[in-house]
Amino acid sequence: MPNSLEHQPLRILRRRIVLTGAAGLLLPRMAQAARVVTPEQMQGPFYPLELPLDRDNDLTTVAGRTGTAHGVITDVAGRVVDLAGRAVAGVKVEIWQVNGHGRYHHPDDDSDRPVDPHFQGYGTTVTDRAGAYRFRTVKPLAYPGRAPHIHFALTGPGFGPFYTQMYLADAPENATDFLLSRVHDRASRDMLLVGLAPSSQPGSALAGRFDIVLGHPLLRREP
Repeated sequence: MPNSLEHQPLRILRRRIVLTGAAGLLLPRMAQAARVVTPEQMQGPFYPLELPLDRDNDLTTVAGRTGTAHGVITDVAGRVVDLAGRAVAGVKVEIWQVNGHGRYHHPDDDSDRPVDPHFQGYGTTVTDRAGAYRFRTVKPLAYPGRAPHIHFALTGPGFGPFYTQMYLADAPENATDFLLSRVHDRASRDMLLVGLAPSSQPGSALAGRFDIVLGHPLLRREP
């Protein structure tokens, strides 16, 4: 095999196996065609002013540092599809969120909660031919006025950026979150709620699936 893996540093090899090998976390195809579009949400004030040099889909380690992010290590994966359930490949997916203490890696977050130098704060990846994506991050925490959530931005051929947010299904703060409360339709609201369960993947404690359904106006496909 060209470019044998045995010559790569162990840490890089481990990250590549965990985040792209995915034999244990290959996601099943949606059982039926999607019928509900994922609700669009605001970008929010904490999108990074400067993107980190380490831009990958593992937010729990930072290039040049040996530590691991504080918090409950969580894998988030899913597929990006259209209303008919067809995969949308080649979509750039970005996420950003608070660290395991509940603070953003952003100068405008003036919280007294600690900064975590081992948490990337931002990650990016591209959907594959099946529309699939994966991230390794930490379980998000609530902060004043907001339920635990992860920001998503999607950009693809002919559309974007499309912003939405993923919420934890069992978080009590969901009832008072000002953004989530604006989503009145039950089916649409359910699209934003993700249940976390114990992960079978080495190095992570929890895992959740967040499928994103894009409406036809966003997908200006070539004839």
